[in-house]
Amino acid sequence: MSFPLLTATAALPAIGAVATAAVPAARRTAAKWLALAFSLGTLVLAGIALARFEPGGDRYQLTESHAWIKDFGVRYELGVDGIGLALMALTALLIPFVILAGWHDADPLETNSSRWRPTQGFFALILMVEAMVVLSFVATDVFLFYILFEAMLIPMYFLIGGFGDRAHSGTDENAAAQRSYAAVKFLLYNLVGGLIMLAAVIGLYVVTGTFSLSEIAAARADGSLTMATNTERWLFLGFFFAFAVKAPLWPLHTWLPNAMGEATTPVAVLITAVVDKVGTFAMLRFCLQLFPEASKWATPVVLVLALISIVYGALLAVGQRDIKRLIAYASISHFGFIILGIFAMTSQGQSGATLYMVNHGISTAALMLVAGFLITRRGSRLIADYGGVQKVAPVLAGTFLIGGLATLSLPGLAPFVSEFLVLVGAFAAYPAVGIIATTGIVLAAIYVLVLYQRTMTGPVKAEVQGMADLKVRELVVVVPLIALLIFLGVYPKPLTEIVNPAVQHTMSDVQKKDPQPEVEAAK
Repeated sequence: MSFPLLTATAALPAIGAVATAAVPAARRTAAKWLALAFSLGTLVLAGIALARFEPGGDRYQLTESHAWIKDFGVRYELGVDGIGLALMALTALLIPFVILAGWHDADPLETNSSRWRPTQGFFALILMVEAMVVLSFVATDVFLFYILFEAMLIPMYFLIGGFGDRAHSGTDENAAAQRSYAAVKFLLYNLVGGLIMLAAVIGLYVVTGTFSLSEIAAARADGSLTMATNTERWLFLGFFFAFAVKAPLWPLHTWLPNAMGEATTPVAVLITAVVDKVGTFAMLRFCLQLFPEASKWATPVVLVLALISIVYGALLAVGQRDIKRLIAYASISHFGFIILGIFAMTSQGQSGATLYMVNHGISTAALMLVAGFLITRRGSRLIADYGGVQKVAPVLAGTFLIGGLATLSLPGLAPFVSEFLVLVGAFAAYPAVGIIATTGIVLAAIYVLVLYQRTMTGPVKAEVQGMADLKVRELVVVVPLIALLIFLGVYPKPLTEIVNPAVQHTMSDVQKKDPQPEVEAAK
């Protein structure tokens, strides 16, 4: 039996979570270093998986399959394709930076305070989320995926509700109330989506007699499995609704600005750069693969919702006064681009959507983490409380600018490649949709550049006068992310080589081919 690499990659952070939580209360620093060590170990295992993966090989590689609940045909079944591998690597890459960025976020507010902020619990919960997200990207049993899809809500709920943003402008009581509201809203939205998905999961088993993706695919291929049209459509809607909540897609998006605004900055990054990617990933793996005809049937409506997300999220970002909420609404707009690329049903669109998931994770992490360092220094999330920061903290301002330019998809930075492919793919199949989606680019330039202008340029405000520049720990967090944005913006080939074969498999599932360009014959 070969080494279970995928299981080990998911198990290591889970073990790290237990070990971190068990560290004595007085040894907070030891707990931090232990959590960081386990996250780096997970990154090493993800790197080994990348090295062992063969882009031109089988669709699912590094597979594992073991009986779990025999009476119901549930198996512990894992396998990774190029899309899942890219997102697993993204998760493993970002978690060490999340831990470093949140190094002091769970420290006690006062040395002898009775309001103890459990440092060990904070980092243990982050590692537990990592374990569940990694496993969800490699699960090829639908029931196993569902369990992980729902289970990750529990540590996220405690991270949002139990460890709020210290830069909250209200009283402690108001801050706690808003934090509790954001956590409950996050949980309820996602639980409702999960319950609807559970009904669809049960329906899928009734129709197919299995939860295994490979068995369902084989049954479709040999013609032994056929679904009634209405049955397939209802099952698709059950899955898609849950994924649209997680993504999030308009009008199921309203939990995200609350959750990101009230959570600590590292947890906000965890939400939008890591956890939300499970929703868009699942649209590719489960909606299109399990329900190809229903996916094509729903495409017109999904494209309209994606367009609304793109424009609506960007417009609300333009009008925000809160830095973190601005980034949250920008992410809603970006998720609209991702979903647009998925349901354009072209290879360029789906490759772009997958690259967008990765690149958005890196760019949003860079921008949000630098914004968090800025907010920590000033103690306020309001844009109006800043001004002239670039004169007193030039490195902070410079990294903030690069993160912002990546967010607006400036050519030469990684998100440009993915956004360009999404728009090309959308325009090839639906020209009007592609044209409308480009308005999101214009609006992104507005909200990013206005944010930078109001916070970093102009006269230096008195409260900003003594602001310190980025420290060594903060540079260790930000510089590698910026370097990666530049590298993938100039040379995206290593990522596209992994992703493109998986995209071709998905295109085959839905029996779609790229539209051929119309060329007029020479006269």
